[in-house]
Amino acid sequence: MAIIDKSTDYFRIKLYSGNNNIQSIVWDETDTNMKPDMLWIKSYAGNTVFEHVLGNIVSGANTYTVSNSTAAEASNSNVIRAFNTNGFEVGGATQVSEGGRSYVAWGWKASNTTATNTAGSINSTVSVNAEAGFSVVGYTGNGTGNITIGHGLGATPTFIIVKNRTTAQAWGTLSPSFVSASEPRVLYLNATSSYANDTNVWGTSAAFNNNTFTVGDWNGSNQSSSNFIAYCFANVPSFSKFGLYTGNGSSDGPFVYTGFKPAFVMVKKSAGTGNWFMKDTARDPGNPAESTLAANSASSAAGWGTSDSLDLLSNGFKMRDDTANINTNGDTYIYVSFAENPFVTSTDNNSIPATAR
Repeated sequence: MAIIDKSTDYFRIKLYSGNNNIQSIVWDETDTNMKPDMLWIKSYAGNTVFEHVLGNIVSGANTYTVSNSTAAEASNSNVIRAFNTNGFEVGGATQVSEGGRSYVAWGWKASNTTATNTAGSINSTVSVNAEAGFSVVGYTGNGTGNITIGHGLGATPTFIIVKNRTTAQAWGTLSPSFVSASEPRVLYLNATSSYANDTNVWGTSAAFNNNTFTVGDWNGSNQSSSNFIAYCFANVPSFSKFGLYTGNGSSDGPFVYTGFKPAFVMVKKSAGTGNWFMKDTARDPGNPAESTLAANSASSAAGWGTSDSLDLLSNGFKMRDDTANINTNGDTYIYVSFAENPFVTSTDNNSIPATAR
C-alpha cells in the first residue's frame, strides 16, 4: 500500500460540548473535507456514565450500537442524525449531547458510498477505501460454518470488529497475527475477559486473505437471518498499525514502533483480564497520555484516574506505567493505532528507521 501523507483525509478526532439540542459538528473549520463512514462517540469528562455510541454508513443514520454492551443495534433520531461532508450531526440524546458535557468523536472515512461485494460465499454490502485500509461491511448471516465474506480491501485485514445488529450478542474482534486455524482466538470488545479459543467465531479454517474473511456459526458473527456489521482494517504505512507487544512490568515500559505519531491508540491484554484502554492526542495533547477511556466500559475518564499512562511519540508509543491493563511483565497485548503525523512521508528517500524513540 502507498504511504499516506495526510492522515486527516481518512481519520479525525473532535472534542465538542453537548447542548441538549441538534447540532452539526465540524471536524476543523480550516480543513473540513472528511465525511465519516464510521463514527464512534463517547463522553469523557466528569463522573457521569454514558455509553459508547457507534454508527456507520451501511446501517445508516439514526441507528447506533454500543461497544460496552451486547445490545442489538438501536434506532434513535436523537443520536447520530447524519454523516456530513465536513463532520456529522447529533441530536440531543445524553449519549451524544447532554448540556455542558464534553464528548470525543473518532471518525473514519471509507468511500462514502456502498456497493455489493460478491467475492465471498455470501454477498456483502461494502463501503471501502483500499488506500486507507478500511472498509465497513454489512452482511446477513445464514448460520452455516466457514462462510466467506468479501471485505474489498485488496489486502489481508489485520484487525476486524464484528457485531450482530439484529440480536443481543457480544462484539467479536480478530487480529490475524493473533489467530490461526489451530488457535481460533477471539477477544470480545465489550468485555475484559481473556481471549477464548472458539472455532464457531471465525470458522475452523480461520482463513483471511486479500478478498475475504471467514466466520463460523457463532450467533455473534453468523446467526441465521441476522444482520451484521464488520469494521475491517489493514496496516497502511504512515497511517495505521495493528499488532502485539509484550509488557515488561516497568515504568520504563516497552516501546512500540508504528512508523508515525499516533493520534489514537487502543490496547488490550490478550491472555488475561484487562480493559480495552483508549488514548488520543485530542484529550491528551502532551505526554504522558493519562486520560483513559475503555471501549468495554461506560465510565468517563475521571473514573479511571491517571494511571495506565503512555507516551505518544513521533514514531510510536511507549508505556509509562506498570499496571496490568497495559504492561504486566511477560504478558502479550494487542494494539490498534492510527496516525496524527507520519514519521516518513512519500517524498522521503530513506527507509523507515527501526527503533528511534
